[in-house]
Amino acid sequence: MPGPVRLVASDIDGTILTSSGLIRPRVIEALHSARDAGMALVFVTGRPTRWLGPIEEQIGHAGMVICSNGSVLYDMEARRIVSAQTIPAAAARAVAERLRSEFTELGFGLETLDGYRVDPVYSRNFPPGVKCRVGQIDELLADSPRIVKMLARWTGDGDEFLTRARQMLTDLVTPTHSSPREALLEMSPLGVDKAHALAGYAKTLGLSADETIAFGDMPNDIEMLRWAGRGYAMAGGHPEAISAAPGLAPPIDEDGVAQVLEGLLAENVG
Repeated sequence: MPGPVRLVASDIDGTILTSSGLIRPRVIEALHSARDAGMALVFVTGRPTRWLGPIEEQIGHAGMVICSNGSVLYDMEARRIVSAQTIPAAAARAVAERLRSEFTELGFGLETLDGYRVDPVYSRNFPPGVKCRVGQIDELLADSPRIVKMLARWTGDGDEFLTRARQMLTDLVTPTHSSPREALLEMSPLGVDKAHALAGYAKTLGLSADETIAFGDMPNDIEMLRWAGRGYAMAGGHPEAISAAPGLAPPIDEDGVAQVLEGLLAENVG
């Protein structure tokens, strides 16, 4: 049996952040209550560091965030990257070559420590004002950028894309996906995922998996949900995440994370 919970780890999109871009008041209150009860709080997300506004503005989080599916540990208060793991340019180039041999109409993006880089296909439907460097993938890789996440967008089915990519790329990167609406492949450095990063962060706090509760809703959360002593997938989340997680939280629209944390806090008081 897991021990007392001392670390709360939560995904953001689809877990606490609704499709309207809001974190519901009950969830915010439950997260604050967990923190006030002495639990450490860390968010574990596929988002890059530049997209952390919701947890800062709505929750007031000033602690650590694990970004880019485990590649980056970011200190919100200091506004600095504590550590980062990167994909070698040669590996990224090989990824592009392999995917292009099997898929058409692909667009590629690179999240780097020096900015966002995309090819013309990937940026085709960008809204005005997106700050990025646009070029062909070989050009974007020419200066060996420090890549924390590689992205590939396809016109087909997202689950099919991930299944086939896993078979093709497991010696180069860690592929996953987190978008319920499009075939967007997200690739981290080889061996890096949310569980790997969360385990490392927990160790710095002197904490173990048995002392951790984790919440998520998509395939990129699976390893984290399995690693944590108490892993909860969100009802209504991706079937793979629900199948992999030991626990099932109510859906996001019913404040699922809050309901689980409230029950946990009540147990601790009891």
